[in-house]
Amino acid sequence: MSNNANWNVYLSGEIHTDWRDRIAKGIAAADLPIELSGPNTVHNDSDDCGVAVFGAENDKFWHDHKGAKLNAIRTRTLIENAEVVVVRFGDKYRQWNAAFDAGYAAALGKSIITLHDGALTHALKEVDASALAVAETPEQVVQALAYAIRGDMPS
Repeated sequence: MSNNANWNVYLSGEIHTDWRDRIAKGIAAADLPIELSGPNTVHNDSDDCGVAVFGAENDKFWHDHKGAKLNAIRTRTLIENAEVVVVRFGDKYRQWNAAFDAGYAAALGKSIITLHDGALTHALKEVDASALAVAETPEQVVQALAYAIRGDMPS
């Protein structure tokens, strides 16, 4: 891939803060050739997509099961097509899906950047061990991508 080609970057994980917007704004400001993708961040849509497509379920387990499997089609495909996977772990909610995404990306040999507060370093040491970079801010993610793509040093 040349430095001028678009890179696909998948943004996985926590959906309750503005980290995705901060990365998108930083990428735009740096004029980086990046196409961003990620999970459906509308929580109810993500939960209910399976039953919306395939029909209602009386049992919550099967309701969630249908949604999880349909979301997995999206997630797996986008991760497989990504050059870099950024995995965000927030401190308020358990992001089991993000841990899965990191493991899946690692198994595919994808470049992973984890993003989390320093207070979570010990808890995420195994996940961080599979990453090529560990960032604490969305701005560090943008700087890492700018360096990886163009060799740009932070200003």
